[in-house]
Amino acid sequence: MGTVYLIPSLLGETEPDHSLPAYNTQVINSIPYFVVEDVRSARRFLKKVNKDIDIDALRFEVLNKKTSPAELSRLIEPVLQGMSCGIISEAGCPGIADPGAVLVDIAHSKGVKVVPLVGPSSILLALMASGFNGQSFAFVGYIPVKPNERKKRIKQLEQRMLTEDQTQLFIEAPYRNLPLLEDLLATLNPNTKLCVAC
Repeated sequence: MGTVYLIPSLLGETEPDHSLPAYNTQVINSIPYFVVEDVRSARRFLKKVNKDIDIDALRFEVLNKKTSPAELSRLIEPVLQGMSCGIISEAGCPGIADPGAVLVDIAHSKGVKVVPLVGPSSILLALMASGFNGQSFAFVGYIPVKPNERKKRIKQLEQRMLTEDQTQLFIEAPYRNLPLLEDLLATLNPNTKLCVAC
């Protein structure tokens, strides 16, 4: 069987050598098959990591929130036949708030070796920069979109932070940032600390 490599992609306009170890480039250069959220951005990322990579010789398959369970079996099939695979998220680490986690779960169930590579994680970078409790923290993913549900969830997370002294980390899509910030300011206690990281 092949190996599934979890390849962190760059955050923003960062240069690869500022975020990724040289080993990642070696692994990328050895992989013929990539499962990605978006082919165009994955191709750009790979070309940025290695300008000499032969993109046209590589195989790309899409794994996103619209991928059906039937398609998942097809995505893992080349790995079961001996081809190594790289999973690339849109930004940061595959499998963290990312559909790649589903394919990793399937790989484990089939006895496939899974290797996470070192790279940038927006979640951990935000925690590091915040000055908040890094000993006890929870990543809770996306906050609900509907205003009433979002406000209720914000209050729950604030209560958890207060009772457990636990930092609460969550993410949001850029086009929903403003409504989230408005609800945070309207809902949270004035003494609650908030870090916005981008």
